[in-house]
Amino acid sequence: MDESCEHIKQVTEIKEPNGYVCEECVKVGGSWLHLRTCQTCGATLCCDSSPAKHASAHYHATQHPVVISAEPGEQWFWCFKDEAFGEY
Repeated sequence: MDESCEHIKQVTEIKEPNGYVCEECVKVGGSWLHLRTCQTCGATLCCDSSPAKHASAHYHATQHPVVISAEPGEQWFWCFKDEAFGEY
């Protein structure tokens, strides 16, 4: 883990995805490739490899910096603000 990222260090309880869908893509009939779950509010949104890049848009709109992978079997964090990666 990137020990310099205070945002990742502040995550004390993992917010798991509520389901395997991008909440914003569902609203507009979009599609996604991979999903991420915001560790501030729990929203599950699509990654930057997906057409709409809702997770990044969520960060820019809310300043919620840390997401986890919502992909089954993956256990990692990403901090948008610090561009830091960590595993849990």
